[in-house]
Amino acid sequence: MIVPLSFASLVLGACGTTNGGTPVPVSSLPAVSSPSVDEVPGPGVPKVTTPIDLTRLEQAPCDALTPAQVAGLLGAEVETKPEPDADVGPVCNWEAPGRAGVGIIFGKLDKRGLTRVYAAKGKTYPFVEPLEPVDGYPLAAYDGIGDRRAEGECTVAVGTSDTQAIDISVNQSEKNIGKSDPCEAARQVTAMVLGNART
Repeated sequence: MIVPLSFASLVLGACGTTNGGTPVPVSSLPAVSSPSVDEVPGPGVPKVTTPIDLTRLEQAPCDALTPAQVAGLLGAEVETKPEPDADVGPVCNWEAPGRAGVGIIFGKLDKRGLTRVYAAKGKTYPFVEPLEPVDGYPLAAYDGIGDRRAEGECTVAVGTSDTQAIDISVNQSEKNIGKSDPCEAARQVTAMVLGNART
């Protein structure tokens, strides 16, 4: 398969954080307390004008990316790890050799959407940075440790409604760290997931 250069250079990751160099699955990302849903979107959080129904993907989280998309991103040797009943919400991780992979969470801990991330800036998430929207859907990078793009890691949340968001975590392979922006890689994966969610 011929892979676009932007994808060939990202080769991503399935873990949301690391702890002393040890990958931590995205399903263990910390929860944030949730005030009333009446407070969404919160201050500074973009409103989602065209909500997406995620019911189908919540029931089968690994359908968020097609096999061809996964192969294009990570190569042929990929292990798929679904966790449809994870406490944080339906999860799918795709892991490839050399640290590379992608992780996706359809969060169910609260009904605050992207407001959850913005409200935790400087608290649960020391690093929060709004990114360019994807197909009009607001996007923000965040991390519970700090900005780790230089380490080839990025987690983003995309608002699919004012009360719901999808979290996408990527790690680049060791050989690709520093060669491209992992948050841009996460942005491209987000575009794929949104496209699949709307079909």
